[in-house]
Amino acid sequence: MNPPNSPPTTPAKPRLTRLEQLLGDAALEQAMPLDQAQAYLCAALSGPQPIPEEQWLAEVLGATPDGLGEAGREAADLLRLLAAELQSELASGEPLELLLHAKEGDETGASDYVSWCQGYLHGIDNGNEDWFAALGAEDGKEDNDEVAYLDEQLFTLFMLTGDAEAAAGAAGEEWFSGEELRRLQLESEEKLPQVIADIYRFWIAKRRVKTIRREAAKVGRNDPCPCGSGRKFKKCCAAS
Repeated sequence: MNPPNSPPTTPAKPRLTRLEQLLGDAALEQAMPLDQAQAYLCAALSGPQPIPEEQWLAEVLGATPDGLGEAGREAADLLRLLAAELQSELASGEPLELLLHAKEGDETGASDYVSWCQGYLHGIDNGNEDWFAALGAEDGKEDNDEVAYLDEQLFTLFMLTGDAEAAAGAAGEEWFSGEELRRLQLESEEKLPQVIADIYRFWIAKRRVKTIRREAAKVGRNDPCPCGSGRKFKKCCAAS
């Protein structure tokens, strides 16, 4: 995989090279390019609940693997391997190595962060639960700390896609320009690999909290108290 800010190169791992070839195959004409596939998977693995495998496979490939012949089945197998690898990398907390393509028509070999970020944001939109609603965000209600944190992390992506500038313009607010704008864009490019890992770990922590709460709620009044006292729940912690 490419280091975050190096000129894009062909993926070093043979299976990634093969996956890139398959995603560009005419038989998979609706498939995402490799950079967007990686980004989409990062979002699919994050969120209040991960997107089911069959759903993200169909989205990345443009159709269900069985309907795409041998190329589709091979690509699906390689995508499953990529997803497993990404899950491990994201869980480590280290900055993610991004698979970046070069900007079209850019002779300097600059990386196309816009394409990658668009793939990630597409993954958020395709989730089965709205990320902000899951954190309690409501129109007209002040953001809680978790909503504010997620908004701050995603601002890095909106900065790179230009959505932040568009939103500022729509609101009639002044926006950065010249050297200041370029500085902020470079800072966002540098931050992006860590932001993606941090968002994943944020959601994993949220899922664990929800699981603990659900398990606690299942304790019946006549069941042994989960505190280990040996008494019934209704005579112990439920009575306090």
